[in-house]
Amino acid sequence: MAQSQLPRRVATLVTGLLECVAFSGLVFGWTSLVFVLKSDHYFEDLCDQPVNLTSNATGLAECNAQDSKFSLIFTLASFSNNFVTFGTGYIFDRLGTTVARLIAISLYCGATLLVAISSPGTGLLLFAAFPMLAVGGILFLFTNLQVGNLFGKHRSTIITMYNGAFDSSSAIFLIIKLLYERGLKLQVSFFILCAFSIWHLIRTFFLMPKGHIPFPLPSNYTYGLSCSRRPEEFQETKDEVSKEEVELKQEANPPSQKAKTDQSDSRSFRSCVLSWQFFWHLIWLSVMQLWHYFFIRTLNPMLNQLAQGDQNLVSSYTNAFAITQLFGVFCAPWNGLFLDRLKKKYQQEARKKGFPESMADLHSTFPSLTVTSLLCLGFSICASIPILHLQYLTFILQVISRSFLYGGNAAFITLAFPAEHFGKIFGTVMMLSGVISFLQFPIFILIKGPFQGNPIYVNVMLILVTLLSLSHPFLVSRVWRRQEKQV
Repeated sequence: MAQSQLPRRVATLVTGLLECVAFSGLVFGWTSLVFVLKSDHYFEDLCDQPVNLTSNATGLAECNAQDSKFSLIFTLASFSNNFVTFGTGYIFDRLGTTVARLIAISLYCGATLLVAISSPGTGLLLFAAFPMLAVGGILFLFTNLQVGNLFGKHRSTIITMYNGAFDSSSAIFLIIKLLYERGLKLQVSFFILCAFSIWHLIRTFFLMPKGHIPFPLPSNYTYGLSCSRRPEEFQETKDEVSKEEVELKQEANPPSQKAKTDQSDSRSFRSCVLSWQFFWHLIWLSVMQLWHYFFIRTLNPMLNQLAQGDQNLVSSYTNAFAITQLFGVFCAPWNGLFLDRLKKKYQQEARKKGFPESMADLHSTFPSLTVTSLLCLGFSICASIPILHLQYLTFILQVISRSFLYGGNAAFITLAFPAEHFGKIFGTVMMLSGVISFLQFPIFILIKGPFQGNPIYVNVMLILVTLLSLSHPFLVSRVWRRQEKQV
């Protein structure tokens, strides 16, 4: 790495991490914000009688119609976060970093302005604001993941760290809640968030590339508005990238395994999407993601029920949940380190047994997939037990499970499918899982309606569905065992 470029690259890394922590996954701090929105009387007119007249001495009463509105807003936001992933990935791949980030900034600025000018009488603005905020946030994450390419051997660690930072950004709404309790209006907080659009613009033009950061990275690679490169430098960069890519491919694919690798990499996008690996991975991701989204959207009503309407207790547990989300940035890299270590181990075994290394890479995901499923199972069981103090353990398991889920998702797609289809397959998986996550709203209506607020039957059903996710690692492991029998 050229020493002259090191300060700029470090600045890009640090500011990118701050951007992901502070702005990319705000909508997943929904539980903290709902507390503020209820205190500001959003959608209170839908209740049969004023909430403050039906409450006990300790706080606000439960209003099903109000909860349904908030639930629908989060459903639309989380659905948008997943469903548009294919489209936003295409925009990023096709049009480059600058265009993608300008779209993200426009959505982010528009969303925060809509919340800032909203009031209880114009609460419908929230239905547009939070899906916009979700899409803008995922675009911020997309454009920052390539920063790992600037740091070669630390690439995987940085990518998983950025994914963890995305999870941790949900704690920003906790800060807004705490400031609200100390007298700062919700609208003022969102005007401040909107003002940070200027910072995003500065970073876009001075600390990010116009196109994409290549990998492997050429030694003379520069980026940012202050760089003035002659046209021939672009050609030189392209030639260097091509040479390094050839060398890396030759290292990764020795002659003895070249035929097997080529056969594996020749799969079309259609054949990948129609494979059993894709199907079971989609099931694995979707059922656990549904649990996480459903938990976040129903946490406030659940805490109200378990705390018997005591808003001091509800506020305390809401703060505890938001604080645990901060640790997502520290949990996520462990899954990446776990996978890297196992990958080396299984590759050594594959060489001894004459297996293709691609099979070793796939088998290395088995422990990660299994641990993630078990973590989600433990989290779902704790969340289903109606004991208030147990929810502290639920919060811890939830943040670890969620951090492992998305890192494991990206890792499996990277290792199980050809590299040239990564963006399309990743986008397709997230889009389809987003469609399945939309089930959270009818499930919520089912609990509030026919089940009269008792979630036990739905929780048991979701736990049984979560058990289905264990089929995915089992089938991955069976491929390895079949190959061993054939040798």
